[in-house]
Amino acid sequence: MRAAVIVFPGSNCDRDMQVALRNAMGSEPVMVWHGDSEMPVVDLITVPGGFSYGDYLRAGCMAAKSPIMKEVVNQATKGVPVLGVCNGFQVLTESGLLPGALMRNAALKYVCRDVHLKVAANDTVFTSQYTPDQLIRIPIAHHDGNYFADDETLKKLEDTGRVAFHYCDETGAVTDAANPNGSQLGIAGIYNKRKTVLGMMPHPERLADAELGGTDGQSMFKGLVQALS
Repeated sequence: MRAAVIVFPGSNCDRDMQVALRNAMGSEPVMVWHGDSEMPVVDLITVPGGFSYGDYLRAGCMAAKSPIMKEVVNQATKGVPVLGVCNGFQVLTESGLLPGALMRNAALKYVCRDVHLKVAANDTVFTSQYTPDQLIRIPIAHHDGNYFADDETLKKLEDTGRVAFHYCDETGAVTDAANPNGSQLGIAGIYNKRKTVLGMMPHPERLADAELGGTDGQSMFKGLVQALS
């Protein structure tokens, strides 16, 4: 498998993503600069977390207009899997690859801690190493992670199995108390219609090594390698 990591000015998780992919693949991912207009041939594109362009104007807004994102959109349209994490999720909504928007956290505060997620299903390249309704622990670190969409979009996401993860408590209950940012329906991640594009606010790359305190994120990367190699 060959993977790419998009790097923007202000990215701060591009190296974390690089390490997680390297450990899973056994080879180096390609680091692709935001100003590039061409994408090497890859099996997976990742858009990492951080504060691209300093979150100027709106989180992910300027990054979505960068030269490389035209090619990311083009490759995604052709079916190349794309994973956007945190700021990457914001970039994917701003570029139109995913519906909805990421708003300011409901408490108007930056949140940085581990959360519990419930895996909705394992029928995608991103979740094949998990089991349906599995509870996993993944870190979050964001100020604008409050997922919003109109009622019709939310219904379509739920009815077509396009919600990838819900925030939940340690028992698996999806409650307001377990929701760290006010996201509608406790949504922590969503897919596009073909389930080839995943945007999620929690950081699986930050918990993909036992030395980091856990390996719940590792299964995502191992599953991607198995599915795309």
